[in-house]
Amino acid sequence: MVEADMPANLTISTHTTNYNFPALIFGILLIIIIICGNVLVCLSVYTEKALKTTTNYFIVSLAVADLLLAVLVLPLFVYAEFQDGVWSLNMTVCDGLMTMDVMLCTASIFNLCAISIDRFIAVSIPLNYNRKHVDQRQIVLLSATWILALAVASPVMFGINNVPNRDHSECKLEDNNYVIYSSVCSFFVPCPIMLLLYCGMFRGLRNWEEARKAKLRSNMEACRKLQEAAASLQPLSGLPPPLPPVIEKDITLEELDQDHYPDPDSPDPVSMLAYPGGGYNQDQNQNRQRKRAKINGRERKAMRVLPVVVGAFLFCWTPFFVVHTMRALCEDCEIPGSVTSIVTWLGYVNSAINPIIYTVFNTEFRKFFRKFLPTLPGCC
Repeated sequence: MVEADMPANLTISTHTTNYNFPALIFGILLIIIIICGNVLVCLSVYTEKALKTTTNYFIVSLAVADLLLAVLVLPLFVYAEFQDGVWSLNMTVCDGLMTMDVMLCTASIFNLCAISIDRFIAVSIPLNYNRKHVDQRQIVLLSATWILALAVASPVMFGINNVPNRDHSECKLEDNNYVIYSSVCSFFVPCPIMLLLYCGMFRGLRNWEEARKAKLRSNMEACRKLQEAAASLQPLSGLPPPLPPVIEKDITLEELDQDHYPDPDSPDPVSMLAYPGGGYNQDQNQNRQRKRAKINGRERKAMRVLPVVVGAFLFCWTPFFVVHTMRALCEDCEIPGSVTSIVTWLGYVNSAINPIIYTVFNTEFRKFFRKFLPTLPGCC
């Protein structure tokens, strides 16, 4: 979010005015990266059938928020930074900039939070999770993301920035109480929610993984005992009967950590041998178990990106909200203008990182990028 007087980190002096050329160059590059990355995300989901999943619709919503931020907010912010933090446009434009900045930064953070909620639902109740089509629950979640972001920014639209003796040479949020309110709503509430949900997902998937390996080991041991018992009944042939598919070959502990090992939630080989006919209810239950194992296995792979997601989010946004909340709570505290500028830039950098994080770990996204960018095979 654009706040405070946005002084320059490095300035190049001319005859009468200080211009921040490094900020101009970095700002233009950042805008290009954000636009290109997020446009590619939207195009990939729109054109590729394999990418039309509910999770990716949330990612598209995030990409739209970041894309609008690069188009509507960053050009004016970069212009003010280039002018050494001096605002030379009228205050109506400034208030519009503040409104869009608060709304779109909040929408970007809320979309990250909505993605964590969607992932938590997919892991916790996978059999009730609709992966291919957006259902009512997900529509409500997507709508709430943007409505709440608009609600957080609405006080600026209704004139909270119109304070007496306003300095027209700088563009910032004038009301410290509103700075605290927007910081709490935009970061200090969704951030703990996101962390708690991700911790719950990690714990659930770890427990599922341990149960998966334990059941596989148990099935393997039971099958070996059954094989030995069957072999002892065939002294003449001297050949053991064929092993069930689960233990057609020796499976090492290392292989248990790979993606290709069998699902222990698939039909139990012991029960299949003991009761080859099987009942209808047993088949139904096994089908549900197979489906749950398949879904959990997919979510397990998806969870590998979560440490990167959480780390990038905290790295980019925590300094910004801490600094600006401190400034609002302690008006007499001296915080260097360069610190304010750096943490503001860092928050915007998150909009460039988001499409990289959510696509570089996804095989289907990488396939689209390789097809769309044939001259840059190494970029994906």
